[in-house]
Amino acid sequence: MGSKANGETKRVRLSPDERRLQLITLGVKMLGERPLEEISVSDIAEQAGISRGLLFHYFPTMQDFQLAVVAHANTELLQRVRPDSSLDIFEKLRDSIERYIDYVSENRQSYLALLRGPASASPDLMSLVDQTRLSIVEMILAELPLAVPQDDRPRLVLAVRGWIAFVEEITLSWLRSETITREQLVDLLVESLMTLSLALDPALAAALRG
Repeated sequence: MGSKANGETKRVRLSPDERRLQLITLGVKMLGERPLEEISVSDIAEQAGISRGLLFHYFPTMQDFQLAVVAHANTELLQRVRPDSSLDIFEKLRDSIERYIDYVSENRQSYLALLRGPASASPDLMSLVDQTRLSIVEMILAELPLAVPQDDRPRLVLAVRGWIAFVEEITLSWLRSETITREQLVDLLVESLMTLSLALDPALAAALRG
């Protein structure tokens, strides 16, 4: 973040928006290494080369900072799993699931802690997580060529949300023990959505199977 002179790190002058983004980015980086509740103000301030008090100039409370970090991490996750439009529907699904597994594997400590640790008791944090789940639901429904009436959409949303809960629980269990290979995990998740698709729309199931 700056050159060293006389044993001290030279601070880089950043605009307020740049400094705020820097702090969030540092928080997201730490989130890949430790649970959210273990990210300290002191660690963030030290790495950013600022005082502890200055961090609270940008984020009034530690929870405000945590919310910003989780929101940024969720945006990264959505970008990572966004379907590749160049692929056919089956490969598109598999590719997105593979990238999801890779993302949570890279951030397993924070993923486990956010969904099952102390942070999961925060309504505000869980609201952000739920918004991300809903975005993934919308992403899936936008990609699947569902031949069902519009008034059946609530059933579809509920079904896909249930599948996402299944994916989260299976992935959490896999991260703890890895009793099957990554390839087998991906197969399981792909097959589960294909099976669900049969209940939602037989024509879609046929399309997924090619």
